[in-house]
Amino acid sequence: MSTVETISPADRGSAPGNAPALAVLEQTRARTLALVRHLDETALETVHSPIMGPLVWDLAHIAAYEDLWLCHRHFGLELLRPDLAALYDAFETPRPARQDADAGLLNSEQAYAYLAAVHARSCRALASAPIADPTLFELVVRHELQHTETMLQTMNLAGLLAAGEPPALTVGGGDAARVGGEQKSDGRARAYARAHAIKNRAPARAWVEIPAGAFVMGASPQGFAYDNERPRHTVELPAFEIASHPLTNATWRAFCEQGGYEDRQWWSDAGWAWVQRHASGRSRHDQPDVVRDDPQACLVHISWFEAEALAAANGGRLPTEAEWEKAAHADLGDERGLGALRDVGLVWEWTDTIFSGYPHFNAHPYREYSEVFFDRGYRVLRGNSWATDVRVASSTFRNWDLPERQQIFAGVRLARDC
Repeated sequence: MSTVETISPADRGSAPGNAPALAVLEQTRARTLALVRHLDETALETVHSPIMGPLVWDLAHIAAYEDLWLCHRHFGLELLRPDLAALYDAFETPRPARQDADAGLLNSEQAYAYLAAVHARSCRALASAPIADPTLFELVVRHELQHTETMLQTMNLAGLLAAGEPPALTVGGGDAARVGGEQKSDGRARAYARAHAIKNRAPARAWVEIPAGAFVMGASPQGFAYDNERPRHTVELPAFEIASHPLTNATWRAFCEQGGYEDRQWWSDAGWAWVQRHASGRSRHDQPDVVRDDPQACLVHISWFEAEALAAANGGRLPTEAEWEKAAHADLGDERGLGALRDVGLVWEWTDTIFSGYPHFNAHPYREYSEVFFDRGYRVLRGNSWATDVRVASSTFRNWDLPERQQIFAGVRLARDC
C-alpha cells in the first residue's frame, strides 16, 4: 500500500499568490500521512474503541471534507465521489455507524487513493484560480489538523503511537505558554517539556491573583476563527486566583492513595454516579496517564468529573472559560508577556463552563460545527495539548467534550475565589 501522493509539476504550479496556500496544503497532508505511516491495514481498519471510529474512517473523511468545501463549495467542481458524501459526513455517519462492516466504507488502500485523488484536484484548482474565500481554505486545513489529533487519541487508546509519542509532559520544564500564536516547532510541546533535563523547576502550583474587572473575550474580527469564538464581547469578572501550572501525576496519586475515588465528599451527584458506573477501582489499578513514570508530568486523560473532584480535594475549583482566557492574556508585568498561565500546550484543560454560544452568536459556515452542540452538557476545554498543531492552537480556541470522556488529552488547572 502506498502512502505517498504523487503530484505532477503542473499541479504544483499555482495561480498568482496561491503558492503559500499550496505549500500549507501539502505540509498538512504530509503530516497526516506521516502520522500513520507505521501502521498496516489491520491497524487502520480495526475498531479500537467503542467511542472512536477506525482510523481509516478519519482518512476518508478528511478527503471527503476537502472535496466538499475546497473543491466543490469554493472552486465549483463536481464532487469527486458523490456516493461517499453522506457516508463520510460526521453527522450522517456517527461514530457507532463507522464500525459497521457492511456500510460500504472504504478500506485503507481505497482511502489512501481517495485522499490522493482529492489532493491532486485541489492542487489543480489552486493552480488555475485565486482563493476567493480564505476562510474556507483555512477551514479545510484546520479540519484536517484537528482530525490528526483525534487519530492520535485513537492510536493512544490502541497502543499504536509511534516511538517518541507523546513527548515528555513535565510540568515546570520550561515556559510552555503556547497562546496568542507563540507556539514553536511543529506544534508539539517538546521544546517546552524537557523532562529530566530542567534544573530548578518552577513550583507545580503557585497561585496567581487576577484582579477584578472587565476584559474583552473572544477572537478578533480579523483573521480566521471558528464561529464559536465570536463575536468579541466584554465580560466582567470578580477577582480570582488561578494556578500557574496544571496538576501533575503526583497530585492524582495522592488523591488515589487518600481514597479519593471512595470518598463521596469530593464528587458532584453526577460525578459520583459516574464513579459508581465507570471508575470503581480506578485508584487501585489503571493510572489515567500516558506518562506513567514521572510524578511531575502533567496529569492527562482525566474526565471532567475527575477534574472537578480533584479540584475540590485540593482546595480549589475548575476555572470558568472566561477566567481561563482572561488569565491567559493577563498583563502581570512579565517582560516575556506570557500572562498568568505556564505550561499551556501540554494538555487540554477542563473548565467549569458548559459549551454554548457567545452573545449574538452567528453560525458560520454551517450549524453542525458548533451550534448543534450548544447547551447539551458538553464542557469547554481550553489551551490545546501536545497533539494539537500550532495552526489550530490559540488562546481563544474552544474545544468541548462530554464530562465522562477520558480519551482526550485533557488535564486540569485549579482556580479559586479570592
